[in-house]
Amino acid sequence: MSIELSCKLSKYAHIFEDLKAEEIMTKQVSTLTADKKISQAKEMMKIKKISGIPIINKENKLIGIISIEDIIKALETNKIEEKIEKIMTKEVISLKKSDNLPSIIQKFDMYKFGRFPVVDENNFLCGILTKVDILHKILDKFNLIYLHDKKRDSILNRDLSLITGEKLDIEKAEFRHRIDTTNISKAGEGAAILKNFLIKKGIDSETARKVGIAVYEAETNVVIHSMGEGEILCFIKKDKIIVRVIDNGVGIENLDQAMKEGFSTAPDYIRELGFGAGMGIPNMKRFADKLVILSEKNSGTQVEFVFFLNNK
Repeated sequence: MSIELSCKLSKYAHIFEDLKAEEIMTKQVSTLTADKKISQAKEMMKIKKISGIPIINKENKLIGIISIEDIIKALETNKIEEKIEKIMTKEVISLKKSDNLPSIIQKFDMYKFGRFPVVDENNFLCGILTKVDILHKILDKFNLIYLHDKKRDSILNRDLSLITGEKLDIEKAEFRHRIDTTNISKAGEGAAILKNFLIKKGIDSETARKVGIAVYEAETNVVIHSMGEGEILCFIKKDKIIVRVIDNGVGIENLDQAMKEGFSTAPDYIRELGFGAGMGIPNMKRFADKLVILSEKNSGTQVEFVFFLNNK
């Protein structure tokens, strides 16, 4: 893991500070017991392509760890056929399941290890955690991000894609539609116009359909929750379509709740019309390849979608 990547992980630590080790770790861990031979550890590292193996007792408690450096020393001193207990590190630096991301990254920076075992309060081995695990989890989280207050302000830039980071010329968007209605029956008109626009531009019908459904949900949310005022922007790139739906309404107070199928804050009269069934954000996530939501209570919401094109 390069120093550059380590620095990038540190940059995102505050954004994902609520991430715990148990959410990031790999649960399937290759382990050995202390009575096995060092040569067996060497072979396991070779087969599994790993640089360290946690050593456990019969109760699955962590009692040591053996690394490639230990294997090299055993080879140099002709001890490769001795038991692991002779050479393993017994004072193991580990992570607790409840450790959050900033403290995890701090530990990586402090000890320079490639991986840490993760244990519970009784020192039972629960998993293994590497910087690659952190990277994968962060990338997964970037599929759907919800940021509040200063965190939101720190990365929000209208001229950059919230997902890819590439420059977006807002004034030259290929498609631009103003949402300006509180009439729920008109919700989705912009999505329908965008879908037809994409088909005329030569975008395949399946991709256009996915765009239409995802944007319909975002547009409906603007009509229901944001006084019917917002905007749909679309940018057609060589390999992807980027769509942004913006409003200056009430914002989303709790995205974790909003993500649950069936949860809705729509008023009763909206539900009676057949809207507000609680599938908005789940459907956005289901039909988009990438989705980011930036929202602040009483300060509006920006939803950005990426739909990848299957160019032949």
